[in-house]
Amino acid sequence: MAKVDRRIAKSQEAIKKAVLELMSEKDFNQITIQDISDRANVSRKTIYLHYMDKYDLLDKLIEEHINELQILCESSAEMDFIDGNTVWFEYLESNYLFFSTMLESKGAPSFRRQFLEFVIEQLEAEVNISEGKNQGLSKDIILRFIGGAYVEEIEWWFKNEMPYPPRVMAEQVGILIERIL
Repeated sequence: MAKVDRRIAKSQEAIKKAVLELMSEKDFNQITIQDISDRANVSRKTIYLHYMDKYDLLDKLIEEHINELQILCESSAEMDFIDGNTVWFEYLESNYLFFSTMLESKGAPSFRRQFLEFVIEQLEAEVNISEGKNQGLSKDIILRFIGGAYVEEIEWWFKNEMPYPPRVMAEQVGILIERIL
């Protein structure tokens, strides 16, 4: 039984990697199931066994990474902002192909929006508008401002092939966000 599970997992990983590699080369709308099948070295039947179509595959891939980030957020909730941020940047670095492709791809414009909404959701508890420097400001505007800046920094980091290690990014982005919060 374990051998079959390992084979299924290996096929699914090959399929996911294939679609990401193809998306880094051409527009998602131009990618066919046959392209994915050829790149992953699996049959079309194998792909359809796990996914309804290429859109379902993309949705599941995105969902998988958002869920992983959610778990990281929950596990780092007690950490200070910089240490928690380091965990994120390390995850982003270890999943470079996915995040760089999704953030740069014209075929997955919904990912950036989903990712931004996720970031905003994670920051929401940190914003205090009842006292201090943000008193009287709109929580929505603060969250959009910080979330947008955060996603922009990640995009910049990937576009420039991660010129700084995760810890440096986490420290500097963390310091900037703490200045606002």
